[in-house]
Amino acid sequence: MSGHSKWATIKHKKAALDAKRGKVFTRIIKEIAIAARGGGDPDSNARLRTAIAAAKAVSMPQDNIKRAIMRGTGELDGGQIDEIMFEGYGPGGAAVMVSCATDNRNRTVSEIRHMFSKNGGNLGEVGSVAWMFERKSRIVIEEDKVSEDDLMAIALDAGAEDIRNEGQWEVLSSPDMHDKVLEAIQKAGIPTEEASIGMIPKNLMKLEGKNASGMLRLTDALEEHDDVQDVYSNFDIDEEELAALTK
Repeated sequence: MSGHSKWATIKHKKAALDAKRGKVFTRIIKEIAIAARGGGDPDSNARLRTAIAAAKAVSMPQDNIKRAIMRGTGELDGGQIDEIMFEGYGPGGAAVMVSCATDNRNRTVSEIRHMFSKNGGNLGEVGSVAWMFERKSRIVIEEDKVSEDDLMAIALDAGAEDIRNEGQWEVLSSPDMHDKVLEAIQKAGIPTEEASIGMIPKNLMKLEGKNASGMLRLTDALEEHDDVQDVYSNFDIDEEELAALTK
């Protein structure tokens, strides 16, 4: 099993049970506002459509969604939010990409750089690790909710590129096929755990011992930062070691 995918699953479940729902809301509100710069109509703005779906998945009130869209389109004053993608390396040389949304670029750059340094990593230049990832649609489904044959028939027919089992089903597609594949899965009555567009590593790097524990500390620290939207990495940790580290 891919340690990275397993870690993503653990983080997803922790987020779903997170009592600090306001923090989850803040991240999604930022994404809606940024997406709405491309237009406030979700029917013609795929990124906004995906962000609104994420908001509904965590039961965000409709008023919050509406206000976030209006901030993005400029109908409400909410301050300028900048997008920054950081690239670097964690302990053991695993590649890391960190997507941020901030109203203070200098502060965020300084704090993210400090987090990398403090946790045994180092921040790199733009493009230093991006070539190790591909932007993909990723739809996650619990393993017992659908058989492999049924999921393949539905997803591949809708345009998905790949289906893999990492203790859960992961349906990968090109970003422009995200809506079509997700709609086909939902129309079939299959519940989804997660549906997003992000950076998927092309290959994984095996980590053990101190490098493994250090990588998890760095990932956790980054994901706790208020300006961080997503963290992507290509680390791979043995399932048993990962389970021991995340108890």
